Amino acid sequence: MSGADARPQPPPPESIRADVARALAEDIGPGDLTAALIDPAARASAHIVCREKSVLAGSPWAEECFRQLDPHVRITWRRADGDRIAADSVLCALEGNARALVAGERNALNFLQTLSGTATVTRRYVDAVSGTRAQILDTRKTLPGLRLAQKYAVRCGGGHNHRMGLYDAILVKENHVTAAGGVANAIRAARAVHPKVFLDCEVESLDELREAVEAGADRVLLDEFSDAMLRDAVALAAGRVPLEVSGSVNLERVRAIAETGVDCISIGALTKHVQAIDLSMRFDAG
Repeated sequence: MSGADARPQPPPPESIRADVARALAEDIGPGDLTAALIDPAARASAHIVCREKSVLAGSPWAEECFRQLDPHVRITWRRADGDRIAADSVLCALEGNARALVAGERNALNFLQTLSGTATVTRRYVDAVSGTRAQILDTRKTLPGLRLAQKYAVRCGGGHNHRMGLYDAILVKENHVTAAGGVANAIRAARAVHPKVFLDCEVESLDELREAVEAGADRVLLDEFSDAMLRDAVALAAGRVPLEVSGSVNLERVRAIAETGVDCISIGALTKHVQAIDLSMRFDAG
């Protein structure tokens, strides 16, 4: 992140603790058999290295992995979430119980490599549309149980969050439209139940866009529109409602999409096509 940008706020501590407790229980079970080779009183120091160019995300989860096993562990971060990381950079230094460090290592790296992967690809998309009005949004296509974590990682990469779930905003999609008998009917039905909740409506044609705008949608999602159709949609909406693009978005095309004048581009690949970042933890000699 640039120095002018505010650091993204992670999810509530209880959410992070629960994520980590679940991961440690899955991995350690009744006990780390290999760690029994180490004197239970031994202490050690270590460092975590990032092997490739990336954007860091996940430090609160990594730290919690070690703290749940050794409440007195000392962790000194040399990089912060949201930072662009050069290859072979040391992310943090650790000092604590040796058994706790080796037992927590894998899960700490799992959180860091996964969330940094999401932050890194998000930053690539954000950089690709730099200078346009378009914001990069995530979707609900997240790893089960890690939605808040991945959406935090998107913010670390400079992206923005779409709705968190089905509970905090309305997204009228094609199945809702079909069931309601049309775009306007679907919007009216949603407004009747939740009149003050933000409403996004997916459309598949310029006629449906016109209907959604006239029915009072707060934002309209243009699904699988060509670049030419997107330009027509921007002209038709004429600033009356923000326009969001979804479908067939990739790094090769995203700049052209942004230059049509749309407001948002939502990309499921940010969180579902995760390519882990190469990290490692090494004990210091002696």
